[in-house]
Amino acid sequence: MKISHEEVVHVANLARLKIDEKFLGKFAQDVGTILEYIDTLNNVDTKGVEPTYHANSLTNAFRDDIKTGHAVRDDIFLNAPEKDDGAFLVPKVV
Repeated sequence: MKISHEEVVHVANLARLKIDEKFLGKFAQDVGTILEYIDTLNNVDTKGVEPTYHANSLTNAFRDDIKTGHAVRDDIFLNAPEKDDGAFLVPKVV
């Protein structure tokens, strides 16, 4: 599908994009190629194909939740670089 320079400029204005004049021809050609591909996809017979919203057929990729005990305070502070009276010490950010 051929797209004119004026159409490219019009769509760019609607999208509030500024396209340099020296790239206008190449951009129009690229958009035309994309529209041709979309037109090819529109001609594909999709009868009997159920619509999908995701490329993978996974329904749930998460593991089951397993109830465990709570963490012990001393274990939590094992990797803390600095701690004081049951709290993490971090640099002051203002």
